[in-house]
Amino acid sequence: MANTFVLEIATPERLLIRADVIEAQVPASNGYLGIMPGHSPLLAELGSGELAFVMPNGTRKYLAVDGGWAEVLPDRVRVLATHAEKADEIDAKRAQDALNRATERLAHPDANLDVARALNAMKRAQARLAAAAHK
Repeated sequence: MANTFVLEIATPERLLIRADVIEAQVPASNGYLGIMPGHSPLLAELGSGELAFVMPNGTRKYLAVDGGWAEVLPDRVRVLATHAEKADEIDAKRAQDALNRATERLAHPDANLDVARALNAMKRAQARLAAAAHK
C-alpha cells in the first residue's frame, strides 16, 4: 500500500488542489472524516468546515469548504465543493463581519428571519475564520 494518495479539491469554477498527500480531514455533513491512504471507498455529503491535509514533507494546509460531495477511494479523494477557499485567499475581516451579522440576526430574530439560512451563514463564516487563522 502506498503512503500517499491524490487529493483533488474543486469548485464548479476551478481546481484548487491536486496533490499527493499523506492524510486529510474532510468536513462531512455529519462530522469530520479522517482519511489516510488505503481508506475504504465511500461517498459523503460535505458540510461547512475547515478541510485540512498534510503534504508528504509534513506541511499542513487548510481550506474552508461549504457544501458538495467527497468521493473517497483507496488511492484518491475527490472533493467537489459548492464553495471553497484556500486559507491564504480568505479575507478574515470580511469573514468576521459575516459572522457578526449572522450572530446578530440569530440573537435578535424578527418574524422574517430564515433561521436555517442564518445558521448556515454562521457556519460558513466560522469555517472561513478557522482556515484563515492558519495563513
